[in-house]
Amino acid sequence: MKRSTLILVVILAVLAAAAFLVMQQPGEISTTGRTGGMLVYYDSMAVDKLEIITSSSTVTLEKQAGTWMLAAPLRYKADVSAVTAAVGQGRRMELTSLVSTNPEKQKLFLVDSTGTLVKVFEKGVERTAFRVGKPSSSFTETYVRREGTNEVHLADGILTSTFVRQPNDWRDKAIFALDEGQITSVKFQYGDTTFTLALADSLWRIGADSAAQPTVKSFLTSLSRFQTDEFIDSTVSTLPKLTALVEVGGTQFRFYWNKEGTWYYVQTSQSSQWFKVQSWKAGQILKRKKDLLPPAA
Repeated sequence: MKRSTLILVVILAVLAAAAFLVMQQPGEISTTGRTGGMLVYYDSMAVDKLEIITSSSTVTLEKQAGTWMLAAPLRYKADVSAVTAAVGQGRRMELTSLVSTNPEKQKLFLVDSTGTLVKVFEKGVERTAFRVGKPSSSFTETYVRREGTNEVHLADGILTSTFVRQPNDWRDKAIFALDEGQITSVKFQYGDTTFTLALADSLWRIGADSAAQPTVKSFLTSLSRFQTDEFIDSTVSTLPKLTALVEVGGTQFRFYWNKEGTWYYVQTSQSSQWFKVQSWKAGQILKRKKDLLPPAA
C-alpha cells in the first residue's frame, strides 16, 4: 500500500471514530422518520381550562356554564373556533423525531422558559403542560417539549399560529350573530330618512316595492355574521356625527364614520363595548334603499 493511501485510510478512520463519539455524547440524540407517538395525552371533551403563557402575556380560557370565556387578562366571550382548535391541536401533536435531550439546547429551539407554555386542565385540575417553540427550517414542523422532561421533539405542523396569540386574538369577534332564517325585517335610518326591509309572502320588500332578492341574500349573509376588526376597550370621549342606525331582531347598531380614517366606530344596544370596523365591511351592512331595489329599467 502506498504511503499516501495509508495516510488517507488513517484519516478516514479517525474521522469516523470522532463522528461516532460525537453522536454518542449524552444529551444530543437525533433520529429520522415518524415516531408515531403524541407529545401529550388528554380527553379533549373533559378540558375546561387552558392557560397560555407567552413572552408578552398570560391568557386564561375557561369553560363557564358550557361557554368558553376569556377570563384573563380581561373578561370576554372567547372565540370558540380558536379555543377548539387549540384543544384539538394539543391532543394531536404527532411527533416526527427526537431532536435533543440536552437542557442547554432548549433555548436554541425556543422551548425553554422563553417558549410558549400551554397548560391543559380537566375539571379544574392541571392535566398536562407543554412548550411550543419555533418552526423548523422547512416550516412544516414545530419544536415542542413536554413540561417536566428534557426531550425536544419535532411535531407535525406550524403550531405557533394556533397557540401563540395576543389576548384579543382569543376574543369572539362577532358584533352580531343570528341565523339568516330568523331575520324577517331590518330597519335603516340615515338622518331623517327611514325605511324598512321586510319579508312578506316569501319575498323581501321595501314598502310596496319588491327588493332585489339576490342582493338581499348577500346583505343578510353579511349581517348574520357581522364581525369587528378591532376592539376599543376605552371610552370613546369624542364621537363623530352619527352616520346611521340599523335595527334587526331587537338589536340596534350605531355607526359613526371616522373621517380621518377608513373605518367606523360601531356600538350595539346590547353592550357598552365599542368596535372598530373597516369601511368596506361596514358598507356590506349600510345599504341605502336604492342599493336593495332592482335597477331601474
